[in-house]
Amino acid sequence: MWRARRAAEACEVCQSLVSARYAVRGTLSLPRLHLISRSLHHPRPLRPQFRLSCQPFSSLSHLPLRRWKLSPAKPSYQPRRHFWPARLAARLLRLRYLLLGSAVGGGYTAKKTFDQWKDMMPDLSDYKWIVPDFVWQLDEYIDFEKLSKALPDSESLAKLVPDLDKLAGSFSLLKDFFSTGHKLVSEVVGASDPLLLLGTSGETAFRATDASESDRQFKKVTDKERVEQLQEELLRTQLKYQRILERLEKENKELRKLVLQKDDKGIHHRNLKKSLIDMYSEVLDVLSDYDASYNTQDHLPRVVVVGDQSAGKTSVLEMIAQARIFPRGSGEMMTRSPVKVTLSEGPHHVALFKDSSREFDLTKEEDLAALRREIELRMRKSVKEGCTVSPETISLNVKGPGLQRMVLVDLPGVINTVTSGMAPDTKETIFSISKAYMQNPNAIILCIQDGSVDAERSIVTDLVSQMDPHGRRTIFVLTKVDLAEKNVASPSRIQQIIEGKLFPMKALGYFAVVTGKGNSSESIEAIRDYEEEFFQNSKLLKTSMLKAHQVTTRNLSLAVSDCFWKMVRESVEQQADSFKATRFNLETEWKNNFPRLRELDRNELFEKAKNEILDEVISLSQVTPKHWEEILQQTLWERVSTHVIENIYLPAAQTMNSGTFNTTVDIKLKQWTDKQLPSKAVEVAWETLQDEFSRFMTEPRGKEHDDIFDKLKQAVKEESIKRHKWNDFAEDSLRVIQHNALEDRSITDKQQWDAAIYFMEEALRGRLKDTETVLENMVGPDWKKRWMNWMGRTQEQSVHNETKNELEKMLKCNEEHPAYLASDEITTVRKNLESRGVEVDPCLIKDTWHQVYRRHFLKTALSHCNLCRRGFYYYQRHFVDSELECNDVVLFWRIQRMLSITANTLRQQLTNTEVRRLEKNVKEVLEDFAEDSEKKVKLLTGKRVQLAEDLKKVREIQEKLDAFIEALHQEK
Repeated sequence: MWRARRAAEACEVCQSLVSARYAVRGTLSLPRLHLISRSLHHPRPLRPQFRLSCQPFSSLSHLPLRRWKLSPAKPSYQPRRHFWPARLAARLLRLRYLLLGSAVGGGYTAKKTFDQWKDMMPDLSDYKWIVPDFVWQLDEYIDFEKLSKALPDSESLAKLVPDLDKLAGSFSLLKDFFSTGHKLVSEVVGASDPLLLLGTSGETAFRATDASESDRQFKKVTDKERVEQLQEELLRTQLKYQRILERLEKENKELRKLVLQKDDKGIHHRNLKKSLIDMYSEVLDVLSDYDASYNTQDHLPRVVVVGDQSAGKTSVLEMIAQARIFPRGSGEMMTRSPVKVTLSEGPHHVALFKDSSREFDLTKEEDLAALRREIELRMRKSVKEGCTVSPETISLNVKGPGLQRMVLVDLPGVINTVTSGMAPDTKETIFSISKAYMQNPNAIILCIQDGSVDAERSIVTDLVSQMDPHGRRTIFVLTKVDLAEKNVASPSRIQQIIEGKLFPMKALGYFAVVTGKGNSSESIEAIRDYEEEFFQNSKLLKTSMLKAHQVTTRNLSLAVSDCFWKMVRESVEQQADSFKATRFNLETEWKNNFPRLRELDRNELFEKAKNEILDEVISLSQVTPKHWEEILQQTLWERVSTHVIENIYLPAAQTMNSGTFNTTVDIKLKQWTDKQLPSKAVEVAWETLQDEFSRFMTEPRGKEHDDIFDKLKQAVKEESIKRHKWNDFAEDSLRVIQHNALEDRSITDKQQWDAAIYFMEEALRGRLKDTETVLENMVGPDWKKRWMNWMGRTQEQSVHNETKNELEKMLKCNEEHPAYLASDEITTVRKNLESRGVEVDPCLIKDTWHQVYRRHFLKTALSHCNLCRRGFYYYQRHFVDSELECNDVVLFWRIQRMLSITANTLRQQLTNTEVRRLEKNVKEVLEDFAEDSEKKVKLLTGKRVQLAEDLKKVREIQEKLDAFIEALHQEK
């Protein structure tokens, strides 16, 4: 009852207020009552909630958004009573509730707005070092407690606040205050709506309006027109907030540029931490190179971009990266290998490759062109001969302001027919590459479909439905919607595609985008503006065939990024656990197979082998000069002895006197020195250096020898020798030295004379032994060997034996016979043999005579050496009054001295120049091998190497995964 009485009193107050204000007596309709009084004391039944046809909806989430509603009042009439003191007291008492409600609503709105701006501001904790250090130390110099005590307290400040109770003294001021309060409440109710603050699609539908005006508008405007108006206003609002966001991104970019510029000048130079996406990209790079015997598969998430050829895959990726970074062509295959693109936020819009330090400025057209050429060049290099595509991945990092953090892999476009110029297995290779990436259970498949062609011609949708039949990780993108809207007769077909009703595949979300007008020279900004303009005026959006959140590449990139990070958080720890188990297995296998060896991977083994090889090269400089000269002299004589005896000594010995002998020897020595001897000496020195180097390289070192380095050492030796070239001026200087040595004929003492005789005897004995061996092979075994070894002669050997016997008879008759047979002598020998029934050829007789006379001459020369042992005395007197002439001994002394001087000269060149040059070549070869990973894999092989490599990779992957997981938890 008391409630009814109070309501009646309130009605009387309302009536009296209205009467006093408008000077009207009598009854007054309820719509003309004051808004606050009507809503407080005259409630009307709730009107059914007004629902919009364009309600917020997300294909990626089925949770409905929260909707707000206003409950207008319904008129009702109460009897009026004239108690103006009660009415005045009631208004004064309600004043505090009005102030309290206004304060609460305004505080909530201010707090929510502050939280939103706080979330939008970039994290500047990493740039705290920009503030000078003394700012953080102010509390040491300023006593803030004293300062706070000096400030006025809350009671003093409260005195400054006006006394609101005094406002009740003036009735006119009270009426103005009520009208102002009415406006304030309306603003608080309208601004406190979370959907309006966030700028969602229902912003304009929930503004507070007067009840009577909304009723009249509801009657005049039809539902269809209202939906169209709301959709247009929704698009305008979305574009407005998008422009605001872009402006904030530009301001953020300028701020970060300023920070980095100060950092470049050396102010508090510190290393910035790696971003989360960069850490994740490094993990994927290491995993791409990991190939172990244990089948630990890579199940980390990445966004795999697949689609038919020329469907617009690369264009969508460029719009997400906000730069035209990929090579393009008209209808031809441009993507020939997978390209992994890591998108991350940064102050400058740049791109760089994983294996290169060069940064491409994506805001400059010349750098963009250079980047496209580099990508195309890397693709062509990765494709092997006879192939069209390659499975080798090209890793590219793109940083820029406003980029969504994620990792995308652009795959070659799926084709239906192999055209001319392609390898026969191109289609199967593309399918296998695509399946290899899509079979990862955590990979997000970004399926690109060309909207301008018939859906029945699509190939990729069947492939995607096979790899993800339930559509739990597939996002469908319809490109070239502008062309589709013009060409498609039934727009509802596009709606069926976006709603997932046309294709048999299922997807997590559906998007429609426009990637330009088909002009390759269009900039990203122009394409974005064209896309926004198209969807703003598109009938597909106005007729609700497409929803606002399903269009533009910006919405697509946001959705893909959210899905990517959700998948990363769900799967990264499980992948880390699998690598921990793999590491334990590998370490156990190493302990069982190589318990006493360190775990050296291929690079560490190469460094160890490199040090051993360099030590062995240095060992060449420790070879004694005597050893070098002995080897060089012996090797050089073995090379030139045949020429000396056959072309110099034998022709000169055929002369009749000593003068002619010396003349012939001088002429032939001069010719030999000018043409052949220096080059032959350099060749001998180079071969000697190679032999010594090979000996040091291949010589086993006992227990320290590791056969795992043998192939590497052999390859380094061969490559170093191949690159080494002897000094060109060595032959010229050597020619002068050799010529001077051969012109000297003065033997100073008996010791040199005896040494020359010994050298001559050794040379002649060696030639005599070789000659007898040749004769034995020519005539066959003698009677002792035939009887003892049951050996016989062939017919040819028998003929040679008869010819030899006949020629020996001739030599016995004339021991001073010249070196050549006359024609009549050949005829005589042939007839004598024919008389015994032996048919011979004149050429056979000459060949046999050469060996027979050679043996005879060498035996005669050896006997002459014995006579010359006592001829040094006659040599000093120039063989005056003596029948003994030993000019041949002088010849061999000259040869011996030339060999000694040449060996000494070559030894100096080796130790002073060539060994150092060879060491330099070895270092260059080792450096080249160190940069060639394929060469190291080929030369350092074996189970031990592979097991150490797997251990290194698994540990590196585990460490990077642990660091990434820790950073991921910190970001949460």
